[in-house]
Amino acid sequence: MYRCCIFDLDGTLLNTIHALTFTTNQVLKRLSLPELTEDQMKYCVGDGYKMQMRRSLLAAGDRELVHFEESLPIYMEEFAKYCMYQVAPYDGIPDLLKFLKEKNVNTAVFSNKPHPMAVENIEGIFGKGYFDLIEGQKPEVPKKPDPTGVFLIMEKLQVKPEECLYFGDTNTDMRTGKAAGVDTVGVLWGFRKREELEEFHPKYLISSPLEICQAFEEKA
Repeated sequence: MYRCCIFDLDGTLLNTIHALTFTTNQVLKRLSLPELTEDQMKYCVGDGYKMQMRRSLLAAGDRELVHFEESLPIYMEEFAKYCMYQVAPYDGIPDLLKFLKEKNVNTAVFSNKPHPMAVENIEGIFGKGYFDLIEGQKPEVPKKPDPTGVFLIMEKLQVKPEECLYFGDTNTDMRTGKAAGVDTVGVLWGFRKREELEEFHPKYLISSPLEICQAFEEKA
């Protein structure tokens, strides 16, 4: 029986693309580079803010990445101001979380977003203490797809891999879950396309959050 659900944040629990795009464009403007669209940003994010800025600079025309090192502190400065910009939960997510609480299922967040901003996003939308655990990117924990963060969450919540579901919207998430030995749930409402998720053969592939509820009946 599943006793724990671990969620990616961006593109899975919360639609943060407006905040990510707005923040990145603030950086690009300060560097006198052209702004990116939200569709472009969906393929820049997901692997930590450093990789996000690397991809964004390349997309904006900085082919030699001459602004890369300069961009990083600017991004963190701007993101501290705008990480909640137009952030909202996806339709059905609050209902899914309510269902999980009623089933006494632990809930955790594992994100490549810097930890302080991950906490601000989650607590700003759902309230403090709503999730059992929030793990954003920290220097001492390798970022996804390294499964170390998933192992730490399972250890803290005292659950086994076969008792966990890992939810995400990108190949990074699918690789993370598989590396940790947990069942993966590919979500189709996020930042990437079905084909990207299908390539990694998730246990479940869902179009709306409440579709996963059936899995709890199957394993009951």
